Amino acid sequence: MSGVDWIVMSSFLAFVVVYGVWKSHGKKDIKDYFLANRTTPWFTVTLSIMATQASAITFLSTPGQAYVDGMRFVQFYLGLPIAMVILSVTAVPIFHNLNVYTAYEYLEQRFDLKNRTLGSVLFLIQRGLAAGFTIFAPALIISVLLGWDIRLTIFVIGAMVVLYTAIGGTDAVNKTHLLQMLIITVGMFSALFMIFRLLPTDISFMDAAHVAGKMGKLNAITFSFDWRDRYNFWSGLIGGTFLALSYFGTDQSQVQRYLSGRSIAQSRMGLLANGVIKIPMQFTILFIGAMVFVFYQFVTPPLFFNPVETEQIQAGSYAAEYQKLETDYSRVHEEKQQYIRSMLASVKANNKQGIDSAVSEILSSKEQESGIRKQATELIRQMNPKADTNDTNYIFLYFVINFFPIGLIGLVLAAIISASMSSTSAELNALASTTVIDIYKRMVKKEASEKHYLMVSKLATIFWGFYAILFALYANRLGSLIEAVNILGSLFYGTILGIFLIAFYLKKIGGNATFFAAIIAEAVVILCFAFTEIPYLWYNVIGCITLIMIAWVMNPWMEGRDEG
Repeated sequence: MSGVDWIVMSSFLAFVVVYGVWKSHGKKDIKDYFLANRTTPWFTVTLSIMATQASAITFLSTPGQAYVDGMRFVQFYLGLPIAMVILSVTAVPIFHNLNVYTAYEYLEQRFDLKNRTLGSVLFLIQRGLAAGFTIFAPALIISVLLGWDIRLTIFVIGAMVVLYTAIGGTDAVNKTHLLQMLIITVGMFSALFMIFRLLPTDISFMDAAHVAGKMGKLNAITFSFDWRDRYNFWSGLIGGTFLALSYFGTDQSQVQRYLSGRSIAQSRMGLLANGVIKIPMQFTILFIGAMVFVFYQFVTPPLFFNPVETEQIQAGSYAAEYQKLETDYSRVHEEKQQYIRSMLASVKANNKQGIDSAVSEILSSKEQESGIRKQATELIRQMNPKADTNDTNYIFLYFVINFFPIGLIGLVLAAIISASMSSTSAELNALASTTVIDIYKRMVKKEASEKHYLMVSKLATIFWGFYAILFALYANRLGSLIEAVNILGSLFYGTILGIFLIAFYLKKIGGNATFFAAIIAEAVVILCFAFTEIPYLWYNVIGCITLIMIAWVMNPWMEGRDEG
């Protein structure tokens, strides 16, 4: 990477940290620290919600997901608009009217302390781990670029975020989110523009779309219902709605974004705007991945995208075998290029028989390439059993570094790292608010000065920052980051959502029945994860419905013993 790229990337990241500290220092109480005094306008709420969700994982791993598996991951978001409407009608007015700091305060008012504690602890466990993913993603970039140890880069990135988040709280998060979403948007569309510029001059946009479509990368919507299929219309619409309801309605990292809104109307507008914008945004990011795949149909890609693992095997005892695989891979790829051009010629001539013949040859070549790649990963694993043999997270990064012009590399990398900083800062801020409001102030030290609680809040932010950093050290062992972070959330979100749905709508069910049903439902979800092949989006549905049904059955037996 050139000096210009380093200047572009470093300057923006440094500016974000300095700006966040400068514009948000001097907080005097926890209301200002955690809720920015409830003065945030709707457009800032929208951008903050989107920036919280759009971590570096989104921009680093999602294009790679589309490269490998096509665009069907977009179905994950089909339930989002439905969830935004439901939450705008129910959760927003309830939380605002009760004047709560966290979503879990409401659970004590509706049920009892143990349900509040259970909800907050489940959130702290999963969101603390998820924050580790958002730190790991940009650390991966820096470690590849500089050849630094991944552990060092994790600590550097994590410390940058902890600095301005601990000092400025929610106000720092909101103000930096505006800048970060700006650079994210510019970087995203710059990447898409450059992909089309880099395609061969005789390949048009429609040609690229034909190639992506015939090779199964534009499979955005699948209506067939299959329990074993992780992404289809039904899992996205049903499971995605349950997941979005839980994430945006019960996860403090999102609830805190619209709790800071200056009114119910402003918070509602922020949520609804997110529901409108998010799917097109995610579609664009996946489309970028599909177009990177098309680009690599005309330019031979590396046999393995992780440059660190590639360099190690090329310098090791399996170098000769690996070089032979590279030669075979290039030969098959060149043959496939010819079939692709033959297919495009048949498309222009409207020759259906020629199209079908070419597509058959293309898919055959693709299978051969997959077989060679599998042999390569086996060689890498033989040489180093601890090697990271999943290179999905490196695909887009490798493309940017090797093919983008000077200056634009730094801009795109700044966008990816900014996405991580925006998401991580919101998560740390939410973890601190839940720790202080729901645990420390409620059960440890109920009476203390605002100055004391403010100090504890900053210490809690630092604690969760280092907790996330420690987990980030192990994140690279968990495959595709975009899937891993959503699987982690789905292990808990269904149970948390079930607790809140009972609280909102089933007023006759008490705290004891809800609490014990939640324990059972969470155990059921963990068992589904450990012993079944049910796709993770359905965990949210299973956990939620199981909890509600068990609570409904148990409630008559526990009604007399209920505390709340």
